[in-house]
Amino acid sequence: MTSVAPKLEPIIRPIQYRDLEAVKQLLVDTYPQSCLGSSYGHEHQLQQLHRWSNLLKLLQLFPNHFSEQLRTYVWEQNNELAGVVRVSPFNHARSTWRFDQVSVLPAFGQQDVGTQLLRYCLKNIWEARTWLTEIEINQSAALALYRHNGFQPLAQITYWSLEPEQLQELATREPALPNLLPVNNADAPLLYQLDTASMPPLVRQVFDRHVQDFKANVVASLWSGLQLWGQPQELVRAYVFEPQRKAAIGYFEINLCRNGSQPHEARLTVHPAYTWLYPELLTHMAQLTQVYPAAPLQLDSTDYQPEREEYLQQVGAEHLDQTLMMSRSVWHKLRESRSISFDTLQLSEMLQGLQPNHNPVPGRMTCRLTQSDLTRADGHQHASARSSFGHPTATTWSRGKRSWK
Repeated sequence: MTSVAPKLEPIIRPIQYRDLEAVKQLLVDTYPQSCLGSSYGHEHQLQQLHRWSNLLKLLQLFPNHFSEQLRTYVWEQNNELAGVVRVSPFNHARSTWRFDQVSVLPAFGQQDVGTQLLRYCLKNIWEARTWLTEIEINQSAALALYRHNGFQPLAQITYWSLEPEQLQELATREPALPNLLPVNNADAPLLYQLDTASMPPLVRQVFDRHVQDFKANVVASLWSGLQLWGQPQELVRAYVFEPQRKAAIGYFEINLCRNGSQPHEARLTVHPAYTWLYPELLTHMAQLTQVYPAAPLQLDSTDYQPEREEYLQQVGAEHLDQTLMMSRSVWHKLRESRSISFDTLQLSEMLQGLQPNHNPVPGRMTCRLTQSDLTRADGHQHASARSSFGHPTATTWSRGKRSWK
């Protein structure tokens, strides 16, 4: 008689070094049929973790920027990995976090395992007040998963690509950028003001960015240098300064590929009152790409900046992809068992400290009012009273008994 091994309960735990190969295989298996995210970015991150695994193990002994790259959790049952989720802080204050990757094997139930992974992160990462994610609009399973867990649409992002021929044509014109300056930490307040002015209030509240988000510390610069080390890439950052208002009105960041093996990637931010900067900054970026081998330029635009999308369509940019940014707030954690309304609020429960302990006891007070007191208090009234009745009266209270004189 053969004994059946008991089925263990599924657990969710942080990723370990021995899980890297299994997780990469899971991403490869789920990419053609799973709609729970794009696997290329996550596989690239796992390759970096595998490359720097020994260094990251050592640096986990104390808080540091490198340990954030290990915020990956796996869903395991019977020593078999069926799901993986990767999250990262979105801002410096760590009040907003982002779901970077969620992948689940279809045989285990994408919605069930995906919901467990999402809720595990929502519950255990206590410092997160708001969560973000970005999903392709044609990934119906991923959209259903996040909507089932309380995520709401925040903005729509469109990705564009400019071919080398279009970049060469744009680079023939000289842009009008007299106050184009390089970026350093002293310019962080200007970039923060530009960033907050370029987005609607709801997006600004969800992003919750501060001045520190636009400053590069030593550890972050070191980590960025390690990521770019050995890769043919160059990062260029600059902003346009308006001297009269003493403010930044435009900013761009472009990651140039030196050998043409990958497309150039750019990020562009323009103040809503200075939309004429779109063609000027894009022309300057096109000139920067002419120094290196021919490669397309990729950048994104949001639905709350329609002028950028109109200009990209005007210059003939190719539409690559369209995604939906979704968010969920976990700041207000109210009990769902009891509805809270003004009708159900009991003032006696809220103001228990103001309730009297016993009935008040009257004190023994003697008050003696004379004609002089009455005259000083109500001179006009008593004057009219004397003229009406002729004889004033005086009343005396003594020990609670009233006697007339």
